[in-house]
Amino acid sequence: MDLPDFIKSFPALDIPFPDEVVKSYAIRSDHGLVVFFDFIRDMELPPHSHLAQWGTVLSGEIEFTIEGETRVLGPGSIYSIPAGAQHGAVIKAGTRVIDVFEEPDRYPIKPTA
Repeated sequence: MDLPDFIKSFPALDIPFPDEVVKSYAIRSDHGLVVFFDFIRDMELPPHSHLAQWGTVLSGEIEFTIEGETRVLGPGSIYSIPAGAQHGAVIKAGTRVIDVFEEPDRYPIKPTA
């Protein structure tokens, strides 16, 4: 499933991963951040923590480790990460997810040229 063009027109985030690995399309409000992630290549997300996060897998596969418990998530899977919970993931190329972050400023919007 490809993302529609109107979603691809949302601003990209300034994330610590190159565009060749993952693309981001974001909507921000004063209360949170919604991000459509499109993983172009396999990627390992190192363990980290932050405020709460909720997400769903649209396509592909993620091996998610949250607070020491590892699960393989595929299309239709939903995950909820409590604030402060240590988590990391191995994400396969072709995976698309929607992530919702409690922090509106979890990642800054990437400046446009």
